[in-house]
Amino acid sequence: MGLCNHHTVTRFLFKGFPIFKQDPKLHITQSRFDGVPVKLCQPRGDHTKHQRGILFFHGGIGIWSVLNIYERVCRYLARESASFVVSVEYRLAPEHPYPAQFEDCLKATIHLLKNAKEYGVDLDCIVISGDSSGATLAAAVCQELVNRTDLPKVRAQILLHPFLQAVDFNLPSYQQNAFAPMISKNIILKVGLKYLGKDWSLLQVAMKGSHVPEDMRIKWKTWINPDHIPKRFKSRGYKPAPPTPFSPKVLEQSNEFLDTTFSPLLAEDNIISQLPETYILTCEYDVLRDDGLLYKKRLEDAGIGVTWEHLEDAFHGIVFVLDIPVFPFSCATRKLDFVVKFIKGLHVSEESSLAGGVKAFTKGGGGL
Repeated sequence: MGLCNHHTVTRFLFKGFPIFKQDPKLHITQSRFDGVPVKLCQPRGDHTKHQRGILFFHGGIGIWSVLNIYERVCRYLARESASFVVSVEYRLAPEHPYPAQFEDCLKATIHLLKNAKEYGVDLDCIVISGDSSGATLAAAVCQELVNRTDLPKVRAQILLHPFLQAVDFNLPSYQQNAFAPMISKNIILKVGLKYLGKDWSLLQVAMKGSHVPEDMRIKWKTWINPDHIPKRFKSRGYKPAPPTPFSPKVLEQSNEFLDTTFSPLLAEDNIISQLPETYILTCEYDVLRDDGLLYKKRLEDAGIGVTWEHLEDAFHGIVFVLDIPVFPFSCATRKLDFVVKFIKGLHVSEESSLAGGVKAFTKGGGGL
């Protein structure tokens, strides 16, 4: 009706998701990591055994506030994997333009890396994770930290159906799932343009790839190429898209598309080869499925250990229905059970597990 912004309405609707009751198995507090609001979630009980530290960046394409939804995810991960989970409440666009979201996530991560012992977290077992655009932020933060010799190394990254490139919007998954539930091709491009502060007039030319210079197209073809997608993922009517001419004007208007903080798949080999062990989850009915598949191949080619899970019966944003009885999608719980299994395989050091645990439980305000 033109009365308010689309993102304002969406945020209002998301806030209507169920309010949480106190969980007797968890201790939850609010705090700030270098000025960035965070929510800390840790199991009650024997805290000396809960030493993995997990930073979690929520999805929402950097615009939508979906903290109610993702608190269910963070509670599940903390409870089931016996880990200290930090949910980062980064600033949102368009009020806070890109790359404010990346800057907040980086700040919060560095704070935990520098102060892990204060929270009873094992310095050798800090994990960076995210869902959807939060997984984009997780991948970008991991890349930013690979050359930081003044900080502990990140143990692993967990990327749940991540957005990783803005070069090719005609990959098989973009064609097959253009009208899939939750996130369609149009929505992800429109909201992505708003996130970057760009006009929607760029929508059609971005879909065609007119923003990619020919020399870069040739270089990135070794990384972003439908030929790298296994044949079984092309069976639902994929047709190779015809090449489109490059437009310098379009590139000038959309150059942020090619930033590695927005498109982590474009990072150079010397960065990719230093990344930590990685968990990637993809869903069949998701426009972003192939981003995850291409990053998986890129990491494996660089010698990085990758654990990959694929949900044949799931769609993007399946966590939205986690623990909601009226939406009994078993794949939502199954998705997180895969993640929990991976986290539990990241063993903490015996020395770290005996120190600082009680501080982790009591630090940072009142419990919920």
